[in-house]
Amino acid sequence: MNGPWRGAGGSRVPALGVVAALVLTLAVLGPLTVTPAPAAGATAGGTLRDPFSREIVRRGDVDADPYHIEHVYEVQYRLKRVGLFDAVPNGQFGPITEAGVKKFQKRIGVRPTGIANRPTWRRLIKQSVRGRGAVPPGCTTSGWHACYDRWWHQVNLYHDGKLLNSWLVRGGGSSTPTRTGTFRVYYRDIDHVSSAFHTPMPYAQFFSGGQALHGSRLMMDPYVGHSHGCVNFWTEDARQLWALTSHKRLRVHVYGQWS
Repeated sequence: MNGPWRGAGGSRVPALGVVAALVLTLAVLGPLTVTPAPAAGATAGGTLRDPFSREIVRRGDVDADPYHIEHVYEVQYRLKRVGLFDAVPNGQFGPITEAGVKKFQKRIGVRPTGIANRPTWRRLIKQSVRGRGAVPPGCTTSGWHACYDRWWHQVNLYHDGKLLNSWLVRGGGSSTPTRTGTFRVYYRDIDHVSSAFHTPMPYAQFFSGGQALHGSRLMMDPYVGHSHGCVNFWTEDARQLWALTSHKRLRVHVYGQWS
């Protein structure tokens, strides 16, 4: 209703006929239902469980620190991959990033709002996946497969041969590289803390010794710095991978030249 109905003392009380009509309507329609507001991280018209989904990103958003990632770096790196962002990614969604998003939206034939919404993300992620020719054949077999390309700093998620999503990540350093090969996740811990380094490893899925796919509270730019062998995701992305695979048998494929 447009404003409250007031009671006694200059009150406005609905006429009895109106009350009767409301009672009759409720009797016919049943209890009223309220549509809940979208959950945190939900995308317009979908959720983060949907293929190639991310949160909505727009001008003014900032990747402020590893605890507050808005996926601006990702927008910038993916625009750079498709030739629409010439600046150095800095995690700040300003006019240059907005212009790049608009150019991409025009390219794919959607309204150029400059906002990275769900339809934009879906096409941008798919078009900016690199190294498809190097993907091991095992990644596209039946089941769930997380395929980490060390050169392209990306993890592709396949299910029964279909690509569902791709995330930007970083791996181990030159002295502690992420081991190549095919593995399976053997242990999971949603709130893991490293016993060696005493750092949080949220949404950890271990696949080879102490190496795991997990969220990082240290990574800002996936092309800056390295882990001690694990595959670092932005925490929101690790949560997304966890939601999709934590109850599945997940195989992990690590390949590509170290970067």
